[in-house]
Amino acid sequence: MLILTRKIGEAIAIGDDIKVRLLEIKGGQVKIGVEAPNDVAVHREEVFLRILEENRKAAKEAPHDLNNLSDLLKSKK
Repeated sequence: MLILTRKIGEAIAIGDDIKVRLLEIKGGQVKIGVEAPNDVAVHREEVFLRILEENRKAAKEAPHDLNNLSDLLKSKK
């Protein structure tokens, strides 16, 4: 892990397109702004972990092959 010290208003650049800027420090919390291209998903870590878990659950419940999917769709008609 890279650890950096920043002052309010300063930023960290990640690659060519992403900047993380320190906006405010107040009451034990740090407010940051993230500038990223629209095609880059930016989430709080806890939200990102929930998304990963939901995707894992969905993948487990998905039919393993197209024949199973076809049978499943036929049975629901």
